[in-house]
Amino acid sequence: METIVVPFEGPGAGTGPLNWGQRQVWAAMVESDSSMSMGGVVAVDDGRTTEDIAAELRFFMNRYAAMRTLLRFDADGEVTQEVFGTGEALLHVLDVDGGEDPAAAAEALAARWRERKFDYETEWALRMAVVRKDGAVTHVVALVCHIASDLGGMTVMMRELAGRDPRTGAPAAPYEAPQPLDLARRQREPAMARQTAAAMRYWEGHLRAIPASMFRGPVDRGEPRFRRLRWQSRALHLASGALVDRFGADPAWVLLAAFAAAFDRVQPGSGPLVAITIVGNRFRPGLRDVVNPITQDGLCVLDVAGAEPAEAIARARTASMSASKYAYYDPQARAALTERLIRERGEHLDLTCIYNDRRTAARPDAVPGPESIRAALGETAELSEEPLRFLGPKLMLIIEDVPDVVRLFAEVDTRHLSLVDLRAMLQEMEDFVVGAALHAVAS
Repeated sequence: METIVVPFEGPGAGTGPLNWGQRQVWAAMVESDSSMSMGGVVAVDDGRTTEDIAAELRFFMNRYAAMRTLLRFDADGEVTQEVFGTGEALLHVLDVDGGEDPAAAAEALAARWRERKFDYETEWALRMAVVRKDGAVTHVVALVCHIASDLGGMTVMMRELAGRDPRTGAPAAPYEAPQPLDLARRQREPAMARQTAAAMRYWEGHLRAIPASMFRGPVDRGEPRFRRLRWQSRALHLASGALVDRFGADPAWVLLAAFAAAFDRVQPGSGPLVAITIVGNRFRPGLRDVVNPITQDGLCVLDVAGAEPAEAIARARTASMSASKYAYYDPQARAALTERLIRERGEHLDLTCIYNDRRTAARPDAVPGPESIRAALGETAELSEEPLRFLGPKLMLIIEDVPDVVRLFAEVDTRHLSLVDLRAMLQEMEDFVVGAALHAVAS
């Protein structure tokens, strides 16, 4: 591949510690031995040229300090970051010949880039390439290292790129959100120490009371150990919309209640659902437009055993909001708290159930009737099953942000939850919500 040098210049140069979101992401990257890169391939059908894409790369590098940040490692393993005010990025250019499929070439390049970790000390956090055929740009490949941004930050980048002045390419407004070093400085202020202290009181109250684990095992069932199921249900989407209308609930609470009820039905007697929820934190003042990872773990403890659906959804609301409220804290304080409680309890605390609802617009456009809900049941399908090289948690449920269906990834360590039980759990989620919706409509 050829490369085009793209000079950049932006504010915020300096060195300092990682901020809270970066610390959490870095720990996950080390555990998974991956850069956890985000992004992929975008088709280009609007006539943009290589020079236009180079200008987009320059826009990102100039505007977002996270894209021009490198990591530094001292002899004790402490990680810090250095933000550069000037430098050069590289736009890669991949020309395909007449017999090649440019879309396939772009996907292959994206796959290679995902597999290859970033060089954190020398490589900028944004990789970009154009794929060309007969001199015309057909695709852009872009991947961002997770230490630089989360999905919310990438949404900001795309929104502000689209909002540029069409003639000059200038941004619509100055960038006023805190940059990475700004966040780290703010998080050392007294108000943030109080925020951490309040969060740790919440976490400690639950961690003292919950069972050591809600999982059984380990049991070798002869199954492949790490598996991923991809599953979707339009009936679940429609039925949750009916419950939203009936109870004035948020769709997220409905799905969380369904998850807790389904796990309880498949693993009776396991106690309350204890799940680490992924909280974006962009609802907090001043953080909406941050391009940096500010997502952190929330602790959701939800007991719905024996509860009617309306009560289960109400409990899910309380549990979800509390988890979000106390999901902004110094990760070092949480690590110290967990270690102390493990010593005091004399047993390991298993926090290896992950629940990540990524949806942004989950409610159906119109309130569905019982006929449409029942008709959609026949569309429920398992889309794929595939192996995983590694899975840290015992169970991870990721609800994708797609319209008109509930589509999810369910990743599992089969030593602790069999594939049979996992499939039964997904079916129970649908049964819980559809049954509740049909009953609510009838009553």
